[in-house]
Amino acid sequence: MKTTTDQKKVLEIGLEENMNAPEILYEDNHLIVVNKKPGDIVQGDKTGDKPMSEHLKDYVKDKFQKPGAVFLGVVHRIDRPVSGVVIFARTSKALARMNEYFREKKYEKPIGLSLKTDRLTNAEL
Repeated sequence: MKTTTDQKKVLEIGLEENMNAPEILYEDNHLIVVNKKPGDIVQGDKTGDKPMSEHLKDYVKDKFQKPGAVFLGVVHRIDRPVSGVVIFARTSKALARMNEYFREKKYEKPIGLSLKTDRLTNAEL
């Protein structure tokens, strides 16, 4: 997979060496949608590990030359050991609208499974 210029910028602004740049799937003035890898943490917790939300704030601050604090709301979370798509809101208005969207269940949850292993066959699943 080719690393984008934006992902390289994320690396340049201080991601830990053992963490790859988040794969940004979609970005506009309102939202950033990221592919979360297993082990990445979405929001801060008692471990003190720097979460994706803070890395992405650094990315937005650098990319758009934002002075002061950067707003980035977490629309939803997924557990640390799980991979998947995570949506971040770049504005409080986008966060409020996305929260309403999820609260009112105006979406369809895709159901699927992706399993990569040498040890299992389809017959064993």
